[in-house]
Amino acid sequence: MGQQSVPTPSVTLPSLPPPSASSSESGGGCQVRCAGCKMILTVAPGLTEFVCPTCQLPQMLPPELMPQQQRSSALAHGIDPTKIQLPCAHCKAILNVPHGLSRFSCPQCGIDLAVDVSKIRQFLPQSSSHPAALRPPAPPLPEEEVNEVAIEVEREEDEGGMAGETFMDYRPPKLSIGPPHPDPIVETSSLSAVQPPEPTYDLTIKEDLENSKTLSCLQIETLRHLQFLPNGTRAGFFVGDGAGVGKGRTIAGLIWENWHHDRRKALWISVGSDLKFDARRDMDDVGAMCVEVHALNKLPYSKLDSKSVGVREGVVFSTYSSLIASSEKGRSRLQQLVQWCGPEFDGLVIFDECHKAKNLVPEAGGQPTRTGEAVLEIQARLPQARVVYCSATGASEPRNMAYMVRLGLWGAGTSFLNFRDFLGAMEKGGVGALELVAMDMKTRGMYVCRTLSYKGAEFEVVEVPLEAKMQDLYKKAAEFWAELRVELLSAGAFLTDDKPSSNQLWRLYWANHQRFFRHLCISAKVPAVVRIAKEALTEGKCVVVGLQSTGEARTEEAVSKYGLELDDFVSGPRELLLKFVEENYPLPEEPEPLPDESVKELQRKRHSATPGVSFRGRVRKVAKWQTGDQLSDEESDKFALGIFLAAEFVLLSTADSEYESTESDDDEFQICDVCSSEEERKKLLQCSCCSQLIHPACLVPPVTESVSADWCCHSCKEKTDEYIQARNAYVAELSKRYEGALERRSKILDIIRSLDLPNNPLDDIIDQLGGPEKVAEITGRKGMLVRAANGKGVTYQARNTKDVSMEMVNIHEKQLFMEGKKLVAIISEAGSAGVSLQADRRALNQRRRVHLTLELPWSADRAIQQFGRTHRSNQASAPEYKLLFTNLGGERRFASVVAKRLESLGALTQGDRRAGPSLSAYNYDSSYGKRALVMLYRGIMEQDPFPLVPPGCSADIPDAIQDFILKGKAALVSVGIIRDSVLGNGKDSGKLSGRIVDSDMHDVGRFLNRLLGLPPEIQNRLFELFVSILDLLVQNARLEGHLDSGIVEVKATSVELQGTPKTVHVDNLSGASTILFTFTLDRGLMWECAYALLEEKQKDESSSTNNGFYESKREWLGRRHFLLAFEGSASGMYKVFRPTVGEALREMPLVELKDKYRKLSSLEKARRGWEDEYEVSLKQCMHGPKCKLGSFCTVGRRVQEVNVLGGLILPVWGTVEKALSKQARQSHRRIRIVQIVTTTDNQRIVGLLIPNAAVEAIWHGFKMLTNERSVIKFLYQEYMISIPCKSDLRKILFSLINLMEMLSRMVVQNLDSNRASCNILENLWTNTHEMI
Repeated sequence: MGQQSVPTPSVTLPSLPPPSASSSESGGGCQVRCAGCKMILTVAPGLTEFVCPTCQLPQMLPPELMPQQQRSSALAHGIDPTKIQLPCAHCKAILNVPHGLSRFSCPQCGIDLAVDVSKIRQFLPQSSSHPAALRPPAPPLPEEEVNEVAIEVEREEDEGGMAGETFMDYRPPKLSIGPPHPDPIVETSSLSAVQPPEPTYDLTIKEDLENSKTLSCLQIETLRHLQFLPNGTRAGFFVGDGAGVGKGRTIAGLIWENWHHDRRKALWISVGSDLKFDARRDMDDVGAMCVEVHALNKLPYSKLDSKSVGVREGVVFSTYSSLIASSEKGRSRLQQLVQWCGPEFDGLVIFDECHKAKNLVPEAGGQPTRTGEAVLEIQARLPQARVVYCSATGASEPRNMAYMVRLGLWGAGTSFLNFRDFLGAMEKGGVGALELVAMDMKTRGMYVCRTLSYKGAEFEVVEVPLEAKMQDLYKKAAEFWAELRVELLSAGAFLTDDKPSSNQLWRLYWANHQRFFRHLCISAKVPAVVRIAKEALTEGKCVVVGLQSTGEARTEEAVSKYGLELDDFVSGPRELLLKFVEENYPLPEEPEPLPDESVKELQRKRHSATPGVSFRGRVRKVAKWQTGDQLSDEESDKFALGIFLAAEFVLLSTADSEYESTESDDDEFQICDVCSSEEERKKLLQCSCCSQLIHPACLVPPVTESVSADWCCHSCKEKTDEYIQARNAYVAELSKRYEGALERRSKILDIIRSLDLPNNPLDDIIDQLGGPEKVAEITGRKGMLVRAANGKGVTYQARNTKDVSMEMVNIHEKQLFMEGKKLVAIISEAGSAGVSLQADRRALNQRRRVHLTLELPWSADRAIQQFGRTHRSNQASAPEYKLLFTNLGGERRFASVVAKRLESLGALTQGDRRAGPSLSAYNYDSSYGKRALVMLYRGIMEQDPFPLVPPGCSADIPDAIQDFILKGKAALVSVGIIRDSVLGNGKDSGKLSGRIVDSDMHDVGRFLNRLLGLPPEIQNRLFELFVSILDLLVQNARLEGHLDSGIVEVKATSVELQGTPKTVHVDNLSGASTILFTFTLDRGLMWECAYALLEEKQKDESSSTNNGFYESKREWLGRRHFLLAFEGSASGMYKVFRPTVGEALREMPLVELKDKYRKLSSLEKARRGWEDEYEVSLKQCMHGPKCKLGSFCTVGRRVQEVNVLGGLILPVWGTVEKALSKQARQSHRRIRIVQIVTTTDNQRIVGLLIPNAAVEAIWHGFKMLTNERSVIKFLYQEYMISIPCKSDLRKILFSLINLMEMLSRMVVQNLDSNRASCNILENLWTNTHEMI
């Protein structure tokens, strides 16, 4: 019994002979362990039930210690003696399984289970030692057996399949005007399966467009802003066309159309101020020369329509940065724009490159961006505006769609109350749910997404192995960073409390650590970039190199430090390291120089500053404060002397400069402080330091001569000398420590300078490809280093010249590249936004572009934008993309981040996640990646065994695995993953121990970041093990049917639509329908087709001898199963074809094939078996005629019915999800998106797969949903459309609609049982009508 498998039960049936209980028969009772507190209890003879005296847990003796008569008669609670007791393979609950039942679901955890009776016969009664009366009669063995082949086929059906064709040729389905687009345009196969609504709007400028042919047919296919959302705001539109399709002209056409409807004001918000010139060009192209384009950043903060500014109509072009800007007086640009538009503004608001507004709802711990909040606010303050979202990457993941409030995907009248609910459903539904979002938006008429065909474009991932010199340098750098970490830990021990916190130091350390090794990885690829670029130039092509960082900051720091003329180009890694060590190395406080003071002055200051306290008493007090009374008085004196004297020195410097005499006015007679005898004042000596009066004869030795006025006693003189000596020693020790730290820092800086670290990649590539005269630089930096004419040294100079301003330098460089004067261009994100570098037919340089990605951007948005620079409309040839990676495992961290975004980006913006460039192999930061990391860490920490053998090890050599674990621990200690490490002693000598904090256990990003700082050998071994564990987890998830495959294609030999599709729901807003399709599928493979496949394979002389027909070694229900197998894509793997279901999705290993099947030498035997199984599978599943699921079971059935819910899905999402959650079969409970194509007319349908058993429940749910929304539809049609565009009135009605929606749901839920509830709704209708 197991999940899709047949394990052996581990329970003992009551009828088996019990073990002897000698302890209980001896008369002294028996000893058992309490099930609660684990105490050893002695149970009296004959006592079977008892209560633990310690934990008070009621319990009973285990079955093996029960008296024999009770074992036979008194069964445990819940045991049914007429059934077999077997444990669930998933939750381990003991189940009462009826005899004959072989397939069922566990009532506790819901997992699908199967029983193989042939494997539990050993547990059935065999012995006759017990009386027959003590056990139930043996039931007859069931006729049905578990079919292992059926389980295998069922798994494949649960997994689904992978969709075939990704793109389809595109032409507007509802539009016939306009010329065709100059380049092939495609749409993803999933989006092509749905159609937009019928257009109801006629263009005013249609004739002008047809005559001028300035816009293609797909650019004319835009939106109709006639619809309103239930909340009273005007519905928006999302133009998600790919880079280069021509979104700029589409926007210009929209503005020109609205201009003809007297909507003379428009807002165009984009990413850069220089794109204003492109906007002006696009407006001129569509014939709108009379429409002014005003750059907001050039205008004052006063009212735009005032006499001083004079902007009364036209297009105000703003950047997202300007949108959140404000003046010194506090007036904001956003307020300025809202005032210019006015409260009843119904013109266009264009959010061009709207992905800049993402992160409005950040991940946990983040803060919303000001840009996202501003975009949301301006939409709220202009409710009647015609909003257009425009970007090829507007929704790289569902979280980034929060600002698209005008699409109506959440809120009133939808299945999602707010954006949080929508986001939760999308994350729960996986990639398939994201694909449905794009399809739904197109069905409602609020979304278009076309992209240039990638036909002819080539994508290649180029792995660049490290050269020997770079590999040696990388190893030295990794060792240096590890030593630097130890040095910083040691130096930090001398820091005092007023130094910066160590947390800040380590944040900077790891940030620079990651940046340093990323620089190294980029520099390691420079030779390959230069080599590929030169090869491309030789072949008559031109080159575009894409990177993100230019190293400008490091260059400017070096120039300001060393001057404008340098010996060589600046090394980014070296300058980064030097800056980090210089600014952050922990230095003790530098001691101040000692003042030149006399002994008498020090004595006076000390006694005036601390009167009445002895010197040694003050020392002891400070010592106890510093050491916590852990030292003796003598030790305390020595320990605290330096600390005290330093503090004493500060007190002395602040003492009062005037010393007041303590002499009494009556100075005739005074008392000697030594002998206490009275004497005339003039005969006593007074200490100038402590002011004591002493007889000259009382001193030792006595004073016989006259003394000066600054005389001091012997005691004060000794104490002052001690103070000066200790103070000098303390300051000398501080100086020694400070100078030692300076020396250590200086040595570290010298080591850094001695490392042969690579130069700045940007400067290096430009220099090796011919210098600035041959390479066009389109970046955001202002200056660059240029090699001198004599080849010795480099000079820093500005990028612009006298003839070209800094603002126009990138445009000038682009023009030189497009004219062919420079055949290499290097672009960065900062300088290339909106730049077109394709092989434009209008340009002189029409060479094919070779686009080299030296540094992959951090986000998919930026990656797609960079790819779009060289793949655009009207190009003579498609580009070649080469993505360069080193063979270092850690560098794939950077690909991992983008791959995760690209996967969902393709799903959202194009309806098919396979539409983006394929980097899915690098997506490690997933749920499976986190599980793989935990298994890796637990294996290295020796908490669990590895799920597979580490690379470079053998299962037969345990010492090799132990050596790998030891090296892995040491590596993780060096990069701070394993903390509190201790090297063992004694029997654990040489073993490392430590801990990994919980936050690090699942942090794949941190693991990959830190992995970069390891030497290449151990870095690659750890990464290879991590990826192997990840592949194993993904493979297991795929076999168990848990892997989210997105849209999968249902393949069959014959697919026919059965009957007329049924409309089950109609959307109130757009009129789009939700339709239920029923298909008849024949998946079988006839003998003639199978034999033809084998003959075709046998024509290849190199084909495997294992190709051929096979039959199963076991029989099920008196039959054997047949299949055709031939060598697949990988060595040792074989494609499998079955007569019942055709080609299997999973390739079978040769070992498994030979274990379960034997090859047939007789073609006649193979033909008879094949044709027999083909005929039987027409009406019968693989479980046989007595299958418990009956006609609902489709496992191995050749002909079956499939239900697909197509059309508009999001409004009915909750209803479908609720119905599927009640299904018995685990795989039927999750939402699965499928694509199916009819074989007769090639009709393509994409939608939710609905199991046959769930159709009735979904029908009932749709009926309830229709009743609930009928009220909203009535209100919308009766009142909302007819109300004038008054915002306040619409808000009032919106509140009433929300209340009506809530009450209507209450009424519908009680409609059958309480008709009186309808009175509430009727009264509210009447009151609403009277109010309006």
